[in-house]
Amino acid sequence: MKARKIVGLGGGSLFFTRAMPDLLLSEDLAGSQFVLYDIDADKVNRMAARGAQLAERAGTGFAVRATTDLADAVDGADFAISSIGGSGAEVTNTVYGSPYHGADVYIPAKYGIQQVVGDTGGPGGMMMALRSLAAYMPICREMEKRCPDVVFLNHSNPMAVLCRAIRKYTSLNVIGICHGVQIGIIRAAGLLGISPQELEALWVGTNHYYWFTRLRHQGKDVYGELMRRMGEQAPSRGTELSVRLSQIYGHAIVYPQDDHVWEFYPFATNVGGFAGLPEGLQHAAREFGYDPDKPPAELDRSDETREKFFAGYQELVDKIELPAEQDNSVTGEGLGALVSAISEGRRELAIVNIPNEGAIPNLPDSALVELQGVTDSTGVRGIHMGEAPIHLKGILEKRFAWQELVADAGVEGDRNLALQALLLDEMAIMPDKAEAMLDELLTASKDLLPQFA
Repeated sequence: MKARKIVGLGGGSLFFTRAMPDLLLSEDLAGSQFVLYDIDADKVNRMAARGAQLAERAGTGFAVRATTDLADAVDGADFAISSIGGSGAEVTNTVYGSPYHGADVYIPAKYGIQQVVGDTGGPGGMMMALRSLAAYMPICREMEKRCPDVVFLNHSNPMAVLCRAIRKYTSLNVIGICHGVQIGIIRAAGLLGISPQELEALWVGTNHYYWFTRLRHQGKDVYGELMRRMGEQAPSRGTELSVRLSQIYGHAIVYPQDDHVWEFYPFATNVGGFAGLPEGLQHAAREFGYDPDKPPAELDRSDETREKFFAGYQELVDKIELPAEQDNSVTGEGLGALVSAISEGRRELAIVNIPNEGAIPNLPDSALVELQGVTDSTGVRGIHMGEAPIHLKGILEKRFAWQELVADAGVEGDRNLALQALLLDEMAIMPDKAEAMLDELLTASKDLLPQFA
């Protein structure tokens, strides 16, 4: 057991309402320092104050503090955990409520692109990456100088693009954490009437888009039974597309909601407007910030708006409590357990976003994939997941090329690479229209895109 320095980047993010108490329960990390860093002092000070209260209750000897000084935050850090949403210091609870993300979805809608989430693929996913990388790269450079051996756990979207860019352009050991696979495992286990912990699953894919390739329970193949049970019940709202695609290809899509599946297909450009979206996706689009019956959010930095926001923010922070036990990697992100295992050099399984490096033999080694890995003192190594079925291989290889273009465009500030990414994307439109749309998108986010100046 050794005390560690753990830094939370974007420490005022509401992600830390879950991540922070999970970490504070860890006996392996007893006596560690948790430093929350953010460019918004009001947010991060409130989060850290609650963290200090919870640390005392946890009895693990954690010291929790806040800072707006990046050098102070990362100096000598053993672990970094990031949740930076690409919307600057705007007073919104999620990036989806920000005016920047509003522009990401409202502008493409004028050009006939009906996005839903807009944080993984499409113009929205690209723009979120470009803004996020403008924030991430200076932080990464500082970490290269002040904590070069840090284990960097990223929670922000677009997960694959950000992790690929950091792997390609820095020397940092970055690992992406998400919960999409876990949601799929829970759903599959529920349909089969077994515990998620008992379901042996293999899957292949990249963040927010994966397919089960093998399912076993107590030594028995249960894949056919899952497909049979999926076919016997009507799909719930917002899963109709994923169920239909699963039936067509004979492989079950892991993450069941259509909102992310939508970002991997060309359907967004041919539904003929918002009314052409399935009802479940219309609902999801409104949840993620796009409603054609309402105007997009506008920048409002008034004292009144800020005061109203922090009244609600404080209520959410005050509600943070210690969980009964730490999260685990089968049914959740298992952040505390993951940090503990790496810190102690224990070999445990985790679901992570890391370079393929042969885990899926017929996909590129450098591709960012979400797979099962084993921890050790250096981080997480992927385990063999088997080959991607041909239909999935085709979809993923195009997606990996898109991710590469967006990562390069975001780091280098290259407008033409961004245009190439738009034309390669499944939501591609004619080149002249794509270029006009790109100009509008870059203008809408210009204050958060210094690399494109």
